[in-house]
Amino acid sequence: MNQKQTHITGQLVDVHQRRIYPASILIENQTIVRIEEINSAPDYFIMPGLVDAHVHIESSMLAPSEFAPLALAQGTLATVSDPHEIANVLGIEGVRWMVENGKQAPFYFHFGAPSCVPATVFETAGAELTVQEIRELFEEGSCHYLAEMMNWPGVLFGDEDVAAKIQLAKEMKKPIDGHAPGLRGEQAQTYFASGIQTDHECFTLEEAQDKAALGVKILIREGSAARNFEALIPIMKQYPEQVMFCSDDKHPDDLLVGHINLVICRALALGYDRFDVLRSATILPMNHYGLPCGQLRVGDPADFMVFDGFEKMQVLETWYKGEKVFDRTGTSWKPEPIEETPNQFYSYYLPEEAYQVKSQKPDRALIRVIDAVEGQLITNQKTEWMDVKSGLITADPTRDILKLTVVNRYKEVKPAMAFISGFGLKNAAIASSVAHDSHNIVAVGTTDALLKSAVDAVMKAKGGVALAFEGGVEVLPLPIAGLMSDKDGKQAGAQYEHLTLLARKYESTPKAPFMLLSFMALLVIPFLKLSDLGLFHGGDFKFVELEAE
Repeated sequence: MNQKQTHITGQLVDVHQRRIYPASILIENQTIVRIEEINSAPDYFIMPGLVDAHVHIESSMLAPSEFAPLALAQGTLATVSDPHEIANVLGIEGVRWMVENGKQAPFYFHFGAPSCVPATVFETAGAELTVQEIRELFEEGSCHYLAEMMNWPGVLFGDEDVAAKIQLAKEMKKPIDGHAPGLRGEQAQTYFASGIQTDHECFTLEEAQDKAALGVKILIREGSAARNFEALIPIMKQYPEQVMFCSDDKHPDDLLVGHINLVICRALALGYDRFDVLRSATILPMNHYGLPCGQLRVGDPADFMVFDGFEKMQVLETWYKGEKVFDRTGTSWKPEPIEETPNQFYSYYLPEEAYQVKSQKPDRALIRVIDAVEGQLITNQKTEWMDVKSGLITADPTRDILKLTVVNRYKEVKPAMAFISGFGLKNAAIASSVAHDSHNIVAVGTTDALLKSAVDAVMKAKGGVALAFEGGVEVLPLPIAGLMSDKDGKQAGAQYEHLTLLARKYESTPKAPFMLLSFMALLVIPFLKLSDLGLFHGGDFKFVELEAE
C-alpha cells in the first residue's frame, strides 16, 4: 500500500522545548514521522494549532460546520465547546445535533455535557438535561467533560442534583469546568473543593489570583461582549502554567477578523514570555481536556498552523491530520448544506399595550434600572426617578434609560418588563432570541411600538436578531433552535455586521449591541437582570420589584 508523504519546511515553533529552529517535517498519511533540524528554512513559522478553551459555538450564530471554516482561517484547530445554549432549547437531542453536524468538519470540536439545563428555576427554558442523560452523552462518546457548573449556590449548599452531576464526572474521570463570577474566600474554597477545576468568569486580577492560589486554572476570556484580557493578563507572570485563553462567545463578524491569534499578539506586544503565551493557547488546554489534536511531535497527528510572524500572526495555512484545509485562497472543503433545522418556537404577536409599564404613583416613581457595562457580562443596579404620565412609565432616551423586555418563546404569556441604561439607542429597538440562558426573546427599545416591531420580527422568523426603526425592520433569521443561521458563515457574518452598523446609525453605543443584549437575561451573572418571570438580583439570587419604593 502506497504511503502518502508530504514534506514541510519552515521555522518550527517547539512549544514543548521552548525554542524556534529551522526544520523539515515529514508527514506520512495523517502522522508526523520525522522532524529534522536543518541549516535554513523559509521565514514563516509552524506551530501547533490554536485552542479556544471555552466557547459556545451557538453564540457565533453559526452551526459547527460553518464555524469551522472561519476558525481555521485564524489558525484555530480545536474548541472546548459547551453546547449549553442549544441544550436549553432542545435538550439532549440538541447536543447530539451539534456533535453530528461538527463531524463533517476537519476540526476538533471537543464537546462537553451541559451541567445546568435549565440554568435556574427563575426562568422558563425549553428543556431539561438530567444526570442520566449526561451519563448517556459520556458513555456514547458525544461529550468529554462536564461543562461549566453555573449553579454555584447549588454547589455551596449541597443541591442533590448538582452533587450527582459532579460525582458522575469524577467517577468517569471527566474534567469539570467552573463558573463562579465574583466568588472569593471561603465560598470559592468550598466551590472548587467539590472537584471543579477551571473558571472563565474572573473579572478582576485579585479574584483570579485568589482562585489560582487554590490550584484553579484561569481561562482569560476575550470575546465579543465579555473582554477580560486587559484585567487578567498580569496573572500570566505569577501562574503561567494555569492560564488558558478562551472567547466564551464570539459573534461571526468578529470571527472573520481574528480569534485566539489576536489574543496571542496582544499578550506578546505587552512583553509576556513568548512560550508561556503560546503554551496557554495550545498544549495547556490540549492536555487539560485530553484533546486528540497533534502537538507537533513525532507520532502525533499532523495538525498545525503556518503563519507569517508574531506581530500580526496572519495565518498562511492550517493543516488537519496531514491535509492542508486552509490557505490564503480559502478552505479546501465546503460544508454540506444544512437541511435539518431543529427548533422549538411558539410564535405569537402581542399588542403594543402589552409592553406598557404601569405605576400607581401619581407623577414620579423611583425604579431599579439595569446598568449594562460595556465589555462585561456583569451589570450594575441603579435607581432613577421616572415621570409617570397617565399611569405609565415610559423610556427616557435623553437619559439613556430605555425599556427592556423578555418575551417567552415557548408559550404565550405576558412579557416581563424593566428599564436599562448603557445601550444609547435613539428611535429604534433591537431584539434577539439569543438570550442566555433560556433563549427567550430579549429586546431593548425607545418606544412600545418599536419594541413590538422588533419582537414580532423575531417571532415571525422563529428566531433571529432584529432591528426596528420608524417605518421598517430588518432581521437575520436563526432557524436552528432560534440560535444559529443555516447560511454560509461569511454570509451570516456580513448580515450580522450590517445590523450592528445599522444599530450604530441609531446611536447604539456598545461595540457589540446584540451580544451585550443577549446577556441581559443571564441570571447567573450579577447583579440585576431580567428573565421572562421578572426582574432578578443575581447577587441575592431572588426576584425584586421594579419600583424601589
